[in-house]
Amino acid sequence: MVDADLVVLFETHATSLDNESGLASGWFDAALSPTGEDQACALGARHRDDDLAAVFCSDLSRSVRTAEIAFRERGVPIRRDSRLRECHYGAMTRRPAVEIDERRAASVTAPFPDGESYQQVVDRVSAWLAETMAAFRGKTVLVIGHRATFYALEHLVRKVPLGDVATSPWTWRPGWTYRVMR
Repeated sequence: MVDADLVVLFETHATSLDNESGLASGWFDAALSPTGEDQACALGARHRDDDLAAVFCSDLSRSVRTAEIAFRERGVPIRRDSRLRECHYGAMTRRPAVEIDERRAASVTAPFPDGESYQQVVDRVSAWLAETMAAFRGKTVLVIGHRATFYALEHLVRKVPLGDVATSPWTWRPGWTYRVMR
């Protein structure tokens, strides 16, 4: 048994075509780029020896495809869950990512136009986390999500104020580990 009620290994989805174009996809179903497919293979290699009870991913194809490429050979169940989606940018979907960055502070509690707020993302991820803790107590799961999924986990598990995490400069790295206690 692990030293937590649940261990969540978090990885962002691999690079999408929209990422390469500097667009913020939100709920738009952007495909992985060829670079992203290579990154997904590397993600699988990084977690080759991890004892995973399940892999969870958002239901957006960039996350699903990342999971399929990374874990297709492992036989680990891959579970799609819409609660792990990126923030819904509404009318700002597929706008330049810099425009989303400029609105992050204002969108912590107030939704993007015709979209959702980061607090609403936290509420979705919180429901997923509670359900997953009950079903996978004492186990390790891997989540392939988005920046908003990361913001929610940082806020829920590490207690980082949501406004701070959502407005901090984003730096990709090869995964984060969260030890979740009831």
